[in-house]
Parts: sequence; structure tokens; C-alpha cells
Amino acid sequence: MNTDEKSAIQSAADAAAAASRHLPVNERADAIEYAMAEALEKTAVKSTIYTSGEWDPTAPRPRAYVPGEHLLMDEDPRLQKMPAKPTLSDFFEKRFRPAKQHLLQSAALAKEAGHDEKVILACLLHDISVVGFIQSDHGYWGAQMVEPYVDEEIAWAIRYHQALRFFPDPEVGYEYPELYVKYFGRGYVPSTAMQEAHAYARKHKWYMTARLITINDIYSFDDRKTVELEEFTDIIGRNFRQPKEGLGNDHSSSAHMWRTIIAPTRFL
Repeated sequence: MNTDEKSAIQSAADAAAAASRHLPVNERADAIEYAMAEALEKTAVKSTIYTSGEWDPTAPRPRAYVPGEHLLMDEDPRLQKMPAKPTLSDFFEKRFRPAKQHLLQSAALAKEAGHDEKVILACLLHDISVVGFIQSDHGYWGAQMVEPYVDEEIAWAIRYHQALRFFPDPEVGYEYPELYVKYFGRGYVPSTAMQEAHAYARKHKWYMTARLITINDIYSFDDRKTVELEEFTDIIGRNFRQPKEGLGNDHSSSAHMWRTIIAPTRFL
């Protein structure tokens, strides 16, 4: 990364710090981290426009051949090299964003509360799409990513926690997050799709599994606390079916998603 790129990222961090000065420390940390990630992604696009699969979606896509340049068709050299047969732990270590600590803290909370291993693993993986793949409709993408490797109930819970977050259930101690009021406004109404998903999930036999994800969700993780993935090694081993070929190499219905995370800037 050159000096200009470092300067752009630092400027984004400084601006976010100033704009979020009134927020609690954890929310300020989230705002600064998000701003830095956004700036990093912009500099990555700018610096690799001819050598990677990234470009500004509002600009014409460069198609002309540039002498001496080749399009990237392998892992991005800016990222840590993945092993030939990557495991879930490798993705946590080498590909997932720092916000993965949110997943670890949520899983730790579920474990401390004495929930069973299905719930703990669901909490560990509930935002896996956000930290490694895509944010929009993250419950559905996350469920699709892990479906071939976990119990059906875990994948179902990850899918439907997305909708349940927006709907309080006082009987089990879940209230609408105050953070969402700040993010979306006090009058925000969830989409029709989320309302329908909530109505369906509310009557489902696995409702409480998905609801427990929201109860153990941490909407602004504690940056003074660090939870290590090793705390869940045995739970992952018993409940996540690691393919012998490695995630992304096993020809499952979601292997292509894991390959995309391995090489997110591959041109084709």
C-alpha cells in the first residue's frame, strides 16, 4: 500500500472519529472501522483496476488490452495466502473482517448462558456473510453458505434471524435494538419480505433457535474484550462438516461462495 492510499484511509478514520464523537466508545469503534474498510476498498479498486476483478460500477468497464498487464485470475497478493484445503478456521483467520469479533462474542455469550451446541454454532456463524461475503440479505446468504456443512436447524436459524431482529418478543426478553433506531429512524417499517418472514418463522418449530441468535446478538461488540476462535474448536469439530477437499473445493452447492471469498478480486 502506497503513501497516498494510507493517507486516504487515515483521513477516513479521522473523519469518522470526529463525526461519531458523541457516540459510545463501542459505536465509535464500529463507525471508524467501517469508514476505514470503505476507504480500503476504494483504494484497492483504484490501484488494481487492470489487474483485478474490481471496478467502479458507475464507470465504464475497462476492456482494452494494456500491454504488459494481465487480469488477476488467482488469489489477490494483498491477502494472506490460503492453504490448499482451507478450513472454517482458516477463513476466520485469513479472510473475515475484524468485525468477526462480533461473532465470537455472540457465541461466547450463548455458551455462557448454557445453550446447546447448535445455538452456540448458529451464533458463531450468524453474520458470517457480513464479515466475509456480502451484507445485504446477510441471513439468507449466510444460511446458503453453511447449509451443506451444518444441521438444517442451524442454517434455518441463521436465515430467519435476519427478519426476527426487527420484531420484539418481550416474552423471551428481546426488545427492538436502540441502535436500529439510530441507524434507520424511529419510524422505520421493515420490508414486506421481512414481515412475511417473521410471520412464518414465528410459527415454526425452530423459532426459538433463531430467536436465541437475536437474544445473544451483540449490536456493538466490546473492543476491550477478545474472544479466540479456539474456544469453539470442539463445538465446530462436532457440528461443522468440514469437507476433506477443503471449503471451496468440495463441489457443494455453496462451494463457489467460499471460492469467491478466497479470491474476491479474481476477474472471472
